[in-house]
Amino acid sequence: MHCLGFSINIYFQVVYYFLTNELCNSIGRFILYTNSGVMHLLNLFKDARYFQIIFQSIFLSYGILFLHWRNESWLYATYFITGLAVQFVCEYFLGKKNVPFLQRLKNGIPSVLISSFGLSLLLKTNYWWVAVFAAAVSILSKYIIRINGKHIFNPSALGIVAALFLTGNAWISPGQWGSGTVIMFGVLSLGFIVVTRVQKTDVSIAFLGTFAALLFIRQIIYLGWPLDHFIQSVSTGSLLLFSFFMITDPKTIPNHTAVRIVWCIAIAAVAFYLTAFKFMNGAPIIVLVLAQPLVPILDKFFKAKKFEWAKPKAYTAEEKNFLHVVYSRSIM
Repeated sequence: MHCLGFSINIYFQVVYYFLTNELCNSIGRFILYTNSGVMHLLNLFKDARYFQIIFQSIFLSYGILFLHWRNESWLYATYFITGLAVQFVCEYFLGKKNVPFLQRLKNGIPSVLISSFGLSLLLKTNYWWVAVFAAAVSILSKYIIRINGKHIFNPSALGIVAALFLTGNAWISPGQWGSGTVIMFGVLSLGFIVVTRVQKTDVSIAFLGTFAALLFIRQIIYLGWPLDHFIQSVSTGSLLLFSFFMITDPKTIPNHTAVRIVWCIAIAAVAFYLTAFKFMNGAPIIVLVLAQPLVPILDKFFKAKKFEWAKPKAYTAEEKNFLHVVYSRSIM
């Protein structure tokens, strides 16, 4: 991120030099749109949720185009349309009244998209009403089930578990990802954590490291199974999605670092037991939902700074000056 920022600063300085010396008037409008657009995008992407949305859309596109998932466009559309509709209603009736409605709606859109992508990537059903139910539960939980200003459950995780146990017509399909997506998921997921610097790296390492270690002990050391079986067990797309994009939700995990790590290790241990001995599909998601009501209690006894999503900041004096030069030179 520091190298990226350094490179961008050099880029802006070069453009600024060309503009101030009237060397780019012939392509002034191009300079206006490209460079001011870059600045607005950089300001927008200080919110890590936009990176997550991009990567989730890549995952979904990869599944549809390269893994040849059967046509489920109606299912994905139902998740997104329902999520956005419920978000609109909730913000109108339950949102913070001291913030303008359109601003509240805008601020909540990234979370809705993330939840909808999570449902699209993990939850399968043949019934439209199940999809509506899962999406509605996901979004409603953020507004209704709250303690100390934090929603308790990861929205998509709760929607998935509710659909699994309350409808009986939904399922998680880890096999849909195959075994050839390990590198793609690993690199993009780790890249997301490194680039944004917002997601909790310790959470992913604690959960996935513990889960993989327990599986290794059982499958390789105790049962003597071949290494290929272990690699396949820890490289499913659903497990990696959970490890990097669901359990890492900073709004629904303990604030205290040490407590957060122990919490993730406990979730991994229980999920391992249910997976290895009870053959429960989607055990990590189920255990996560069961463990999240403990988070407010842990936060009460172990004080730490509460996480807040980064919001776009006002431009600095240097940035404002740059934009002023861009606009003034572009209309000459």
